[in-house]
Amino acid sequence: MKILNKFLTVLLIAIIFASCDNRGGKTNAENAKQIDNEAQSEIKEADVRTVQLDIEGMTCEIGCAKLIQSKLYKTDGVTFAEVHFADSSGVVSYDANRLSEKDLVSVVQQAGGGDLYRVSSIEPLPNESSNAE
Repeated sequence: MKILNKFLTVLLIAIIFASCDNRGGKTNAENAKQIDNEAQSEIKEADVRTVQLDIEGMTCEIGCAKLIQSKLYKTDGVTFAEVHFADSSGVVSYDANRLSEKDLVSVVQQAGGGDLYRVSSIEPLPNESSNAE
């Protein structure tokens, strides 16, 4: 019982000292503000761009076009993807801070295992926000 009391006393003192640590004289609010400022400086505003892809190698709407569209949508940084079999094209909006056009081409080509689909051209489209100006 004496050992348990000593252990609890030491534990209580350790907790008190740990909670009083203010890390170099800064308050918890100052530390939180500094961490928040650092996090905000690391976050970049999204640079959303929209492109039209001409895609060769699609043979059907359900299998090919929907597969490519699904792969694009699942790509981190893609905000919109729509692929049309009828005119062998797709429209993709993406964050240019996270992806490049080369990355989009790679996603399309890898959707079919690397040998079925090919992007023959990429054309930038005006963003909706620039039309409003």
